[in-house]
Amino acid sequence: MKRKYSLKTQLSLNIAAVALLTVALISVVSNVLINRQFRDYISKRHQQRIESIISDLNQQYDPKTDAWDEGFLHAIGMRALYDGYIIKIYDIRNERLWDAEFHDMKTCSQIMEDISQRMRERSLGNDDGFTVKNYDLEWRGRTIAYVSVSYFSPYFYSDEDFRFLDSLNAILAGIGAFSLLLAITAGWILSRHMSSPIRHTAEIAKQMSGGSYSITMEEKTNILELDELMTSINQLANSLGKQENLRKQLTADVAHELRTPLANVATHIEAMLDGVWEPTPERLSGIYEEIERIGRLVSDLENLAKVESGNLKLNKTPVDLSELAEKTLRSFEAEIIKKNLTVSVEGNCQNIPSDRNRIQQVLTNLFSNAVKYTRTDGTIRVAISETGNSAILTVEDDGVGITRDDLPFIFERFYRGDKSRSRLSGGSGIGLAMVKSIVTAHGGEVDVESYPDRGSCFRVILPKPS
Repeated sequence: MKRKYSLKTQLSLNIAAVALLTVALISVVSNVLINRQFRDYISKRHQQRIESIISDLNQQYDPKTDAWDEGFLHAIGMRALYDGYIIKIYDIRNERLWDAEFHDMKTCSQIMEDISQRMRERSLGNDDGFTVKNYDLEWRGRTIAYVSVSYFSPYFYSDEDFRFLDSLNAILAGIGAFSLLLAITAGWILSRHMSSPIRHTAEIAKQMSGGSYSITMEEKTNILELDELMTSINQLANSLGKQENLRKQLTADVAHELRTPLANVATHIEAMLDGVWEPTPERLSGIYEEIERIGRLVSDLENLAKVESGNLKLNKTPVDLSELAEKTLRSFEAEIIKKNLTVSVEGNCQNIPSDRNRIQQVLTNLFSNAVKYTRTDGTIRVAISETGNSAILTVEDDGVGITRDDLPFIFERFYRGDKSRSRLSGGSGIGLAMVKSIVTAHGGEVDVESYPDRGSCFRVILPKPS
């Protein structure tokens, strides 16, 4: 089984690995670049030193006496020798003016060996070893002497140069180690800062899976994604809590809706069986009405379950929303006349691909609510319009409206803000749930704006073919 690590450990290790790789890469590249620049510098310094030796030698010639200052030649030669340059000077007659090897062969050999060994130890040696180059000493364009310069080719490092490189490498290594330590510390702090809210979120989710929906996360971070995650968890907990309450309310409402007519039927039949009541047609009609009420409730539940199951098959055909709205409104003509309502249908939208019967269910439920909850002499306005990619149907009334507390839940099954009013009007509390499910099945949306005593406006948006 693959071993698992905590987020903090994995983040710390990953950040440390990236930091180590970055520091190592920077150190290697820096070392290579600096060494290359330093070699260029040494090579230029080497060339300048030879030029300086030649220039100094030239200045030791006295044209008046056609002679050389041998004391200064010796000083220049010895200084060059200790710098790693073995020089030999001859005049134009090929007579020796000064020779480092002739003067001190032992020192020359020792210097040559020291330089070669240093370069080999640092893997900077080459097959050329010491090389010899000849230069002319001139005065006013006339050659007056010759100088032979022997040195380690193509360049060499002095002890000071190697100490500089060692110090530089030590500094780079120190910076690398410090950077790695800093990266590990920063990674540990960052991972701890990130893992703490994630771990808390996981604990909250675990408690939510056990049915605790009241707990929320209050902590904030400076990481956008973590804040969004915690906000989503809080919203999920709140939503699940509301769903749980609605589920409990649904159970209570279904029990109540079934208990009332069943109790009425049982009471009437019991009274008839005991001989208290005569089984008159009126009483039997009342029992039948209660049974029909139960049947309507069961039928509504079956329809809602079918729509919400996700297996609803829509028989889409081109539908004229204006014509369908006017046809549906005619079924409420008696109630409209009884309450003296003013109803208008405005706009036009044809050939909307939808299931005609299902959309008529939507219109029936919306019109039914508008007629029920609009006061006498009120107004109902139906408006139909379309945009480039959707058809919009609004049903607006100036009725009793919906309170702000009830508004978020009106599309939930059996939810009724005023249960007594709904019960008197004969509603089962699932009409708007049916509306939302049907519209959603069509790929559309439904929303509502409502204010108490000012009326409601339901808006249905159905997609048009692209």
